[in-house]
Amino acid sequence: MTDSDNHYMAQAVHDLGSALWFGGTVMGVAGVNKSGADLTQGIDRVRVASAAWSRFAPAQWAGIAATLVAGLRLTQVGGRRVALQQGFARVGAIKAGLAVAGAGATAYSAYSGAKIGKLAEEADRQGNLLEVKDATIPTPATPPEIATWQRRQRATQFVVPLLAGANIVCNSWLVQSYRAGSTLKGVTRRLLPGR
Repeated sequence: MTDSDNHYMAQAVHDLGSALWFGGTVMGVAGVNKSGADLTQGIDRVRVASAAWSRFAPAQWAGIAATLVAGLRLTQVGGRRVALQQGFARVGAIKAGLAVAGAGATAYSAYSGAKIGKLAEEADRQGNLLEVKDATIPTPATPPEIATWQRRQRATQFVVPLLAGANIVCNSWLVQSYRAGSTLKGVTRRLLPGR
């Protein structure tokens, strides 16, 4: 396989992984978390969301891994551009930082969801009626510890698609920088900074 083939494959894997990560997270926030609101009992609202996120987690982590691993390969392929083309290294570093931060935010969101599920099950075992609006929105009657974790998860679940989306935007910039005109402009600016 030639370098150009590797670049094509790495780009495809990266883009598919990013799409899975971004799209799945948006669907989870907009659909999964809200779907429990249609159920009558708070414990069931939490259980439905927890079960759905648990089933999606392997696919989500596969998308994140594809984004990170293929992103490393794309950095290797674009090594000369990092040195020669103005802006390429900066945007590449921002993109890498966004991907790592997004993976961290995803992990924290999953951890928060696990805490909500565990605390909700404990409350149910103790015979306490759990009041929640949906999986991530408490009511005034929600136990304080559960409400705290719900707010944390809700905030993080909005941060994840922002970071994943910003990663995709940076990737678009990097892909466009391969166009002949962009390459010439970037190299010229690097070699002749006053222009």
